[in-house]
Parts: sequence; structure tokens; C-alpha cells
Amino acid sequence: MRARTGLDDRCRETVRLNLARRLITAMALAALACASAVADTLPLPASLIGLGSEAGRQLFFESTAREAYWPLSMQFVTQKSQSFCGVASMVMVLNALGVAAPVSPETEPFSRFSQDNLLNEKTEAILPLAVLLKKGMTLDQFGRMLQSFGPVVSVTHAADSDVDRFRSTAAAALGMPRHHVVVNYLRRALGQERGGHISPLAAYDAHSDRFLVLDVSRYKYPPAWVSTADLFAAMNTVDAESDRTRGYVLIE
Repeated sequence: MRARTGLDDRCRETVRLNLARRLITAMALAALACASAVADTLPLPASLIGLGSEAGRQLFFESTAREAYWPLSMQFVTQKSQSFCGVASMVMVLNALGVAAPVSPETEPFSRFSQDNLLNEKTEAILPLAVLLKKGMTLDQFGRMLQSFGPVVSVTHAADSDVDRFRSTAAAALGMPRHHVVVNYLRRALGQERGGHISPLAAYDAHSDRFLVLDVSRYKYPPAWVSTADLFAAMNTVDAESDRTRGYVLIE
């Protein structure tokens, strides 16, 4: 009888922990959804599924690779200007990885990366701020700037890859701790407004074959699930600034 009682207690504790985890996850998803809904965002195209919707939340709970979601969600920022999508994405990834950041007067003695302290002499040599403010950044510039802070970075142009390779490598990375994926894609190819954009991926759901894009322009669009085929097609577009296709960056 004592053994049976002990087993029942363990079962109840397991159920309690599972319920607690689901509650924490639901609260985190609700926080992101609310943060996105505060602004008057543009409507998502029918092909995309908003994270805050019932279908979007269900996809998250069923997703097969979502390790990247937790550290990124705690560091989620909104790009401070139209050209800062790459900067905001870099800030999120560096803080999620715990890379040593400069101390700012506003947070001293604590340090973290922000869109105000990220850029330095090294990044200026790669992409001058004056050019960044006018044109944003290309995929290769993003990779080089991020690499200057120490992480291992691998840049892949869509023309040098294919949809199956992207799916397998990105999904694998999203399922491992301290691994991240950032995508550079053409919004117009997804039915959004309208030019090139950079944002991190946070999860992958194998059943629906969709990736969760944590869109850093939260005043414009909420985080959304995008089909792998559509996302790769949006990356497989030519960036006029580099005359090369857009693509994705693996970071660890």
C-alpha cells in the first residue's frame, strides 16, 4: 500500500509540473501576443498564422523544435527605426547567448546589449552607420557584424542552398540550446509590406512544416508561423544592395 501511495504521489507531482509548465508557456505566449497587439499592426496575410491566435498557440505547443524560443522571448525587442531590423535581431541573439556586453550609464553596473550600444568601431568598419540608417544591412554584413562579437556564425545565401537543406539545418539548430537562426527575406514575397527584412526564428513545427518568425518590427506585424516553402522562397530573392540572394544565418 505504501508503494502504491508513493507512486500516486509521484504521478500527481508529474501532472502538477506539466500543468505548471503549460501555464508558464501560455503566459509567455500571451505576453508576446499582447505586446504585439498594443500597436495598430497590419493584418497578416491568410498564408501566415499569428502566434497570438488560437491556431498559432496550438502550433507552438505541438512544435518539435523550440529551444531558441525561451532565451529569445526574454530578450525580444522592437527595432527602433525602419532600418534597424538587423540591429534589433543582433541584440536579441547576443543577449540570448549571454555574450559580454558593454556597460551603459543607464544600467551601470549591469550590462546588456541594446540598439544604442551595439554599434562600435568594428561594426562601423563593416557597415558605416550613415549607410545603415539609409539602407539597412545585407545578409553578409549582418553575419560579419555579428561575428565581430565572438559567436560562431555561418551565412548561407538561398541560391547556395535549397528548401530541404534549410529545413533540416534550421530545425536542428532551433532544437538545440545556445543555437539560433536569423533569416533575411523579402516581405513582399510573403504578402506583407514590403521590402527586405531580418528577424530571428524561434521554433519549428514538423507537422505543419512551419517556422515561427519573431518579427522585430512589432509595431508592424506580430510574430507569425510561416510555411517552410514560403519562407525559403522569400529568402531566395535578390537583394539589390548586394546583388545576391537573401538567406539565413546559423549562430552558436
